Amino acid sequence: MSALSAAFAPGSIEVAVKASTREDAILAAGRLLAKSGRTTVDYANEMLEALEEFGPYFVLAPGIAIAHGRPSKSVLSSGLSLAVLAEPVVFGSEHNDPVSLVFGLCATDHDSHIDVLAELATMLTDTDLVTFVLNAVTADEIRALLP
Repeated sequence: MSALSAAFAPGSIEVAVKASTREDAILAAGRLLAKSGRTTVDYANEMLEALEEFGPYFVLAPGIAIAHGRPSKSVLSSGLSLAVLAEPVVFGSEHNDPVSLVFGLCATDHDSHIDVLAELATMLTDTDLVTFVLNAVTADEIRALLP
């Protein structure tokens, strides 16, 4: 099992997520991190605080955001979540809006998640794979793609 596959705990991926605002979308990704046991429920609010403080800097590519907060006591273990939005949401990113894939990232420190992010970045450069994820009907379909 790769580091990327291990980063997605059971319950951390959901498709057809309804969100009408960027805040709703981030809270959905945060809820999945908590549901999968990676964080407490407080972490989602820490992700929103990062958005308020720094803006939508984590919208890294067209349609893709990797929302996160700082390492904190709310993070129980490092990991990822994925909320595939039912409808794209505007995050306020001039070049990469609207967003359809919202990854949640949590880390226990500033360095341990670097390998996972590198694997995720490589995966997200494959446009066919991203299209498959966008059109997936179940979380299991997405999980089956993970190395």
